Amino acid sequence: MMTLRKTLFTTAAILALPLAAQAQTVLQINSSLPEGSFAHVFLTEYEDRLEAAAPGEIDVQIFMSNTLGSEEDVLQGLGLGTHHASLSASAIAQINTRAAIFDLPYLFEDRAAVQAFAESAASDMLRDGFEGTGMVLAAMWDNGFRQITNTTRPIVEPADLAGLKIRTPTNRQRVEMFNTLGANATPLSFGEVYSALDQGVIDGQENPANVVDTAKLYEVQSYMSLSNHVYLPTFLVFGEPYLNTLDDDLRETVLSVAAEVAPWTFDWGAETDAKTIAALSDKIEVNEIDFAAFQAAAAPLYESPTFVDVIGADMIAETKTALGIE
Repeated sequence: MMTLRKTLFTTAAILALPLAAQAQTVLQINSSLPEGSFAHVFLTEYEDRLEAAAPGEIDVQIFMSNTLGSEEDVLQGLGLGTHHASLSASAIAQINTRAAIFDLPYLFEDRAAVQAFAESAASDMLRDGFEGTGMVLAAMWDNGFRQITNTTRPIVEPADLAGLKIRTPTNRQRVEMFNTLGANATPLSFGEVYSALDQGVIDGQENPANVVDTAKLYEVQSYMSLSNHVYLPTFLVFGEPYLNTLDDDLRETVLSVAAEVAPWTFDWGAETDAKTIAALSDKIEVNEIDFAAFQAAAAPLYESPTFVDVIGADMIAETKTALGIE
């Protein structure tokens, strides 16, 4: 009898295990950047914090280098319910045009200004811009100020960009910006950048220093100019269909932990930028730029229809108010 009872108890315990596993919600998050990048660091921190905040309730699964599909397909899939979440940057402006506010050059002086924006009415306008897309903006995390690299010469003033083929993301604002500054803007997806640089199809590109490092762009570039021309955050966005599958408490936890991670990413980004640029100086020539000269050259873009008609004059005005810009 004892043996029978023990057998029945063991069998019941084994049968209960799949039920417990099934009760755990899976959250899959996509990123276009590789393992070891800042995006991977941020998502791992989020995974640790979220699973600690909801123990046994959620299993966060991180997919780097677009292993769930192209960034555009994943973002579209959020609204369709085929994907859960994405940590994206430039591609977001193709869905929510108010996000193109971050394409205005020399708008943010430092990360403190970005956090001030995140806590302002301008940020609320940005979130509202996702209505009807099937997406929800959970948080803006760090990404860093973008720097210019190339194989030809140090970029100190706008004239140094003349004639250089500089890769940009596939959005009109960044293209117009670099054409205005004198370069020959060449839109390409990020996955094509290394080979295009290696083959001499383009002369340079612009990305945060961390991307120059983790994507090993220093192997095919000679100069990095600390232009700080654009600050672009990463946007952690969730599909509404996915969020609607969660109970209210878990949904709140998923979103609130994302917001809690944000300040940590900015601190991590500032510290890591300094270390990364110092380390890159042993692999690529690093120089400062004439910031005032670039500001003056970029000033017409604040009135350009390419920016104003897309972002919205109200969004630009609200952002200037939030940042104390006249």
